[in-house]
Formats: sequence, C-alpha cells, structure tokens
Amino acid sequence: MEKSLVLIKPDAVQRGLAGEIISRLEKKGLKIVAMKMLRMDEAMAQRHYAIHKGKPFYKDLVRFITSAPIIAIVFQGNSAVEAIRQMAGLTDPAEASTGTIRGDMGMDIGHNLIHGSDSLENASTEIDLFFTAGDIVSYEREIDRWIY
Repeated sequence: MEKSLVLIKPDAVQRGLAGEIISRLEKKGLKIVAMKMLRMDEAMAQRHYAIHKGKPFYKDLVRFITSAPIIAIVFQGNSAVEAIRQMAGLTDPAEASTGTIRGDMGMDIGHNLIHGSDSLENASTEIDLFFTAGDIVSYEREIDRWIY
C-alpha cells in the first residue's frame, strides 16, 4: 500500500472546505493514517517548496502556505499518489476537469486548495517533513476487504 501526503491549503481551511476534500478522498477508499493542523513557518515552507526555489512564483508560494493554518494528512491506499493527483485535478483550477477537487471548488492557480505528492519518492520526503514514524497509525478497516 502506498502512502501520500495531502496538504489542505490555507484557502481551503479558510473557506471551510477541508471536510469536503477529506470526505472525497476517503470515499475513494483512501485511509487516513496521520493528520494534524498546523501553521507552517517560513523555514518549513522553504523546505517543502525547495524544488521551486529560484522560480518566479516561489516567494508567493511560501507567503501563501504560511498565511493561515493548513491540515497535513497522510493517506494510504493502492496507487495512493496517482489517485490523489487525479482527484485533485490540474494545478490551475481554470484548466481542471469538473469532478476534481480543483475543478469543482478552486478559484485560481494561486488558490488551488490542495497539495498532493507527485511521486512515491517525494511522498516519503514530504511525509517525513510533517510527521515522525510514530505519528503514522497502522490499522485495519473492515471496509478495506470490500475496496481491495
């Protein structure tokens, strides 16, 4: 089973959309194995967005993600990384398909509600930034046998 990091970004928290986003991912069959609300500081934001350092939008990313609380979640499931990416939709909500989180609820590319890891390697790195191994809870759900 794969694990992937999801961040419910400040705009989603401020707009009261966290429950809807989490619910959609759970309805897909993904299981929450860790979750917390936090306010990212600039140092953590810089580590999270290090891949974008030097790009014209980097400072805006850091400013936005530190502007209000976020919810960090580790989801687990078969092909979790790809499932979350598909459900999130394209980065720009104006180009995201109807039925995706960004396509249905996103306002603009700077306010696109959700971050999902883009690879297993990045998922592992990102999860380690937000959670310790002890934060990840392993458990069985009765429904898992009906999903997998």
